[in-house]
Amino acid sequence: MQPTAHDFKSNARAALGDKQLQDALSGLPGGLVAQRAAARARLPEFDGLRDYGRDLRNHTLEHLDVYLERYETAVKGAGGHVHWAANGDEACAAILRICQDAGARLVTKGKSMVSEEIGLNARLEGAGLEVVETDLGEYILQIRHETPSHIIAPAIHLTQGQVEADFRREHAHLPAGRRLVDPAELVDEARQILREKFIEADVGITGANFLIAETGSSIIVTNEGNGDLTQSLARVHIVITSIDKVVPTLDDASALLRLLARSATGQEITSYTTFSTGPRRDGDPDGPEAYHVVLLDNGRTELLGSEFREVLRCIRCGACMNHCPVYNAVGGHAYGWVYPGPIGAVLNPGFIGIKEAGNLPNASTFCGRCEAVCPMRIPLPKLMRHWREREFAGGDTPFTTRMALKSWAALARRPWAYHLLARLTSRAMRVASGRSGAFRWLPFATGWTGGRDFPAPQGRTFQELWAARQKQAASKRSAR
Repeated sequence: MQPTAHDFKSNARAALGDKQLQDALSGLPGGLVAQRAAARARLPEFDGLRDYGRDLRNHTLEHLDVYLERYETAVKGAGGHVHWAANGDEACAAILRICQDAGARLVTKGKSMVSEEIGLNARLEGAGLEVVETDLGEYILQIRHETPSHIIAPAIHLTQGQVEADFRREHAHLPAGRRLVDPAELVDEARQILREKFIEADVGITGANFLIAETGSSIIVTNEGNGDLTQSLARVHIVITSIDKVVPTLDDASALLRLLARSATGQEITSYTTFSTGPRRDGDPDGPEAYHVVLLDNGRTELLGSEFREVLRCIRCGACMNHCPVYNAVGGHAYGWVYPGPIGAVLNPGFIGIKEAGNLPNASTFCGRCEAVCPMRIPLPKLMRHWREREFAGGDTPFTTRMALKSWAALARRPWAYHLLARLTSRAMRVASGRSGAFRWLPFATGWTGGRDFPAPQGRTFQELWAARQKQAASKRSAR
């Protein structure tokens, strides 16, 4: 995927003017957000589980080498194979080699953001393989030649009408007069198309929500069952995932699963939670003949050894973006790379560089909703501030921003000047706003006034109120 994160501002402007996108995004607050709130309310120990999850992930990351070696040993003991990949090129090469050794022509895929990260589909298709996404949202995006706009609901930016039009265009061999009015009909049509692909596939590729060091198992959570068909019907099952997904034991994975679905979709547990451990054994009724796991680093080791380590606790639930006012306004594609929303604002600079993705950590109001809902208690606003600091230290902050910060610093070091300017500016703005008490346009603030009025300051400044309170308190003390 070619990054366009450097164009975030123009991407965002285009998104704000896209009526279909705005209609599609309008359901987020009443959908996934409300469902998470209801699920949290039904589980009294939810916050205790968050503390446990945070501590567990911290412990695992502290001893990541130990648990990865233990995981590799367990996979091999179960008859599987582990391939280590330092970057996307190595991961794609390993997967292509496995497919070619298997004589594969058709590959089915379950949903995997890591495969998006490394551009896997394009690499396999370039070698002559047919690759079919089997998650409904991913399948829709594949026929549209688009990338996911959300990590758990990849086609959330589309309306039902758009999907119907895509199906009628792509599935031209089906009767033109068929009904495609409600979601069930759309799902049924996709099922008809994909069922043949599942049966014909030589290789099935899935991601992994967790890897269990104790047993060598991989776990996927889905609501469609496509992941199960992908990994059980093909002769070869390949898991592509990142090194940070490992957890020590089955009990640990079970605890995190209690948080994952509730945070993502508001479910107590997803419709399918599938554990895979090695290839088919003697006497098994189904399953792959070969089982491979490709473990990707791709910059995670660097994050692990930096002040951004806490972001690797992420379990990819998507709660941060569901609750983010910026994501809700512009959607995922505006972020210009694989991971959107607050988690993307921290991950993307680590993977593609602060020069490319520097706009992302700056595109935040720091309202704190992302941190408040994160099941792993990742301090996302703090980590975004770290990226801002790195950008500034590297001289990559725009000139106007640097000058504004220097001006602010000069005032902050001279309280008398700061107080005087604040008092004069607030009074001038109050007078200039007239009877409306707000501005429809302000210089240097068009990003705000382009979408909403800017309220003029009312009453006394904070410093004036504080000084009056201190004076009143001093008077009471002297009166005693």
